[in-house]
Order: sequence, then C-alpha cells, then structure tokens
Amino acid sequence: MSYIANFPNFGVTNFKGELAALSAAFLWAIASVVWSKVGQRIGPLELNFLKGAIAIVFLVITLLLSEQTLPAIDPLAFWLLLLSGAIGIAIADTALFAALNSLGARRTLLLKILTSPLVALIALVFLQETLSVAAWCGIFLTLIGVAWVVSERVPGTNGKEAFFWQGILWAMVSTFGDAIAVILSRLALTQTTISPLWSTLIRLTTGQFFLLILLLIINLKLQKNTIQKSQPLLTIKLWVIITFTSFIGTYLGIWLQQISLKFAPAGIAQTLNATSPLFVLPIAIWLGEKISFRAIVGVLLALVGIALLFRF
Repeated sequence: MSYIANFPNFGVTNFKGELAALSAAFLWAIASVVWSKVGQRIGPLELNFLKGAIAIVFLVITLLLSEQTLPAIDPLAFWLLLLSGAIGIAIADTALFAALNSLGARRTLLLKILTSPLVALIALVFLQETLSVAAWCGIFLTLIGVAWVVSERVPGTNGKEAFFWQGILWAMVSTFGDAIAVILSRLALTQTTISPLWSTLIRLTTGQFFLLILLLIINLKLQKNTIQKSQPLLTIKLWVIITFTSFIGTYLGIWLQQISLKFAPAGIAQTLNATSPLFVLPIAIWLGEKISFRAIVGVLLALVGIALLFRF
C-alpha cells in the first residue's frame, strides 16, 4: 500500500504535481458549493474547526492502514510546517470565511486570485524558483480566465456594503496568509523526505490547535459578558454532509495540495490550485444556472494557460 503514502497512480508521473493541483481544485469546487449551504447553519470558526477535526480522523486512519511512520525530519522543516498550518489554516481560512460574510463569494474569490502571482513572486525571491516566459504567460492567462469566470457568477449578497472595507481587509489577510503558508510548505516538503500525507496531518493539527484556542477565548468572553449564544442543531443528515465534504474538501483537498507543492514549482502549483471556479461552471449548469458566452471564453482562456504550464 505504498501508493497511499505518496500519490494515487495516475500513470502520468511527469505531471504528478500539476495533476494533484487540478484534482484539489476540482474537489474544492464541489466542497465550496456545499459549504456555502452548510455555512448558513454553522458559524465560520466552528465549521472550520469541525471540518478540520473530521479530516484529521481520516488522515490518522490512512496512516494506520499504510503503516507509515513519521520519517526523520529536520527540526527547521518541522517548524516550517507548524507555522504553515497556523497561518494557512487557522488564520487564512478563518479570514476567508470572514471575507465571505462581508463581501460575498464573487468579490472574495476575485481577491483570492491574487494568491497565485504572489506565491510565484515569493518563490522567486526566497526559493530561487525561476519560471520560463511561457510559464509566466500561462500563469497570467489562467488568472485572467479564472477572473472572468468568477466575475460572471451571480454577485454575492451575503454581506452588507457597510462592511465592504472590512471584507477587503479580511480577504487580503487570507490571500497573504495562503501565499506565505504555501511557500513554507513548499520549502519544508522539498528539503525533507516527509510525505505529503504527514505534512497535511501536521498542518491540520497545528491549525486545529490554534482554532481551539480561539474558540475557547470566544466562549470565555461570552460567559463573562453573560451573553446567551444559541447552538445550531446538528442533525444526522447535516453530520453526513459535513463528514463527506470534509473528506473530499479538507482531507483529500489539502493532501493533494501538499503533493502539488512537493512535485511542482510553487507558482505553477498554486495557480492550478486556484482554478476551482472553472470547475464550478459544470456544477452550476447541473444546478440549472445559465452560463454566458463570456464565462465560456474565460474557461477556454484559463485552459490555454493551464496547457502552457504543462508544456513548459
């Protein structure tokens, strides 16, 4: 079962990282549709913690089945993964949920597109990862295509204009947090023999630790101020939905993201990881939404960019 510890056998080993990134984007697209519904029942911080806890259970089960032990890892790389989990999961994901509440999905996703070129620039400066001119063209074509697709979707209406600038701030915190977390993970994964599965578990566990601290602080403040807080009712159906979405979106999604960062340059990996809006289109069609010609052109443009990334 050694394939469990590394990567599903796609039969295209030359593009292992790129395929992992696209797979993660596809799963995150499905998960985002579900989370947008579940988020109406559960608060962002609580939902973030809950899905992380479920994903950790799946990770531990996978490690036990694969009989994979934690390899010797350089202390610096280990701390890089811890820091990546704290920033990318506890901070960036929570900021993302806050941005969604203030700006809505369209504006937030448009700002999140900035993560990809930011990752490439940071990798260029700190990891000396140089990309060809064609690869840079692929990155920007993909970003433009994604931006067109996202901007064509129905504008988010779950935020108020009064919180516009607050949402901008949260979105930028999430964007910078994700970019920093990606670089930290990339640095740790390429400098050690640790598998993406173990790095995913380390990052998630660290994120859960900080989320737990935040939840405890909030609950203590609520008790101190004698504020009554209503708790959502988690039905069996809701538990099933959360568990399934945590499995595909958090457990598989973050695992595949870590694989992409281990086997592909950070700029390319993050760009492909950011293509989730492209996969939302067929889901939207399936749900009965009308897709415009502009959105189709955006998809084709992004696919050209992706093709350039694979070619060069």
